[in-house]
Amino acid sequence: MSKPPLSGIVVLDLTQIFNGPYATFLLAAAGATVIKIEPPGGEHLRKRTVNKASQLPYAMLNAGKKSLMLDLKSSKGKEILLELAKKADVLVENFAVGVMDKLGLGAEVLKALNPRLIYASSSGYGKTGPYQHYPAMDLTMQAMTGIINATGFQDSPPVKAGPAVSDFLSGIHLYGAITTALLGRERNGQADEVEVSMMEASYFALSSNLGMVFTGEPNIPARTGNRHGALIVCPYNVYPAKDGFIAIIVNHDEHWRKLCTAMNRCDLIEDAGYKNNASRIQRIQTVDDLVGAWTQNLSRKTIFDQLIESGVPCAPVRDLNEVMHDPHLQERGSLTWVDHPEYGHMPLPASPLRFNGEASRPQTPSSPLGADKEELLQTLLNMSVAEIQALEKQGVI
Repeated sequence: MSKPPLSGIVVLDLTQIFNGPYATFLLAAAGATVIKIEPPGGEHLRKRTVNKASQLPYAMLNAGKKSLMLDLKSSKGKEILLELAKKADVLVENFAVGVMDKLGLGAEVLKALNPRLIYASSSGYGKTGPYQHYPAMDLTMQAMTGIINATGFQDSPPVKAGPAVSDFLSGIHLYGAITTALLGRERNGQADEVEVSMMEASYFALSSNLGMVFTGEPNIPARTGNRHGALIVCPYNVYPAKDGFIAIIVNHDEHWRKLCTAMNRCDLIEDAGYKNNASRIQRIQTVDDLVGAWTQNLSRKTIFDQLIESGVPCAPVRDLNEVMHDPHLQERGSLTWVDHPEYGHMPLPASPLRFNGEASRPQTPSSPLGADKEELLQTLLNMSVAEIQALEKQGVI
């Protein structure tokens, strides 16, 4: 393995649940030393690991991080964080707006101690504006940004997107903001304070849907099901197969000609009602019926193999068990089954970011709460074993 690009960068990670922990996971996978600082009892996602369904998400998002329990409501806990901040390159938090200031640990205080510290935060709506103090979680952000209203079928109530899209979109942007600030510090010596709003990070994902609304045309559907969000590409849908469903997308007319050939419907290639995308959009339901009549009698694999060979974009609709055992992800080293010391045998993903063709994978699994306190406090703050034991008895660490 080559030297990771963020080797030597020290990150204090005060984040919780999905949003911030994903950003700091990406930092850890890129080689940063990430110190996960949690309150007594652990952050919310760790507390949920009593339920087995939360063990995998916690292990996925917190691999490669050092663990330190720290009571920031205590004077000694605050003092320790201030000392750690003097040694850090980045501090990341995703508390509600104003929480760190109330603790006396806001950006102004920390950057006065360490002018080279990049202070990064993520919240639902940002630190300014009329919504800044609204509570925010992925569900509420999907609602507020219009994602829920845009998801589902027009003749049915809106539904949330299955994945935690707002959390992870903002986590990706938070990582980008931090690494951009690190580059800026390297070039001009200035350590910026950066923030990411979940609402703003989610907005761009609605580009197609917003485009349709922007036309101002009457009777625009709020939801388009599995069709294109702006209804400007046809065919573009999920079609029935003998053993499930398959997604097929025809991005341009050459794809259409290849699809018609595969369906043994060459008569449609030069038919004026179907030969170009604009004409197909005018009869979108008829086109979907034609494609569905072909797919419904074939297996997903048969359709997929035939269309991939023909050069038509498509994919079987797979369940998550299929995805967790995907041979492509396994071969690339993107997904590896490991024996986690706390949670047992489980599939853990590498970072999607690759450097020099290598999978960026944290070298250690997620740690038990406070497991690295001796190493961290002795190495970074020169504390003695007796001092550490005294802090432990007081419940500070």
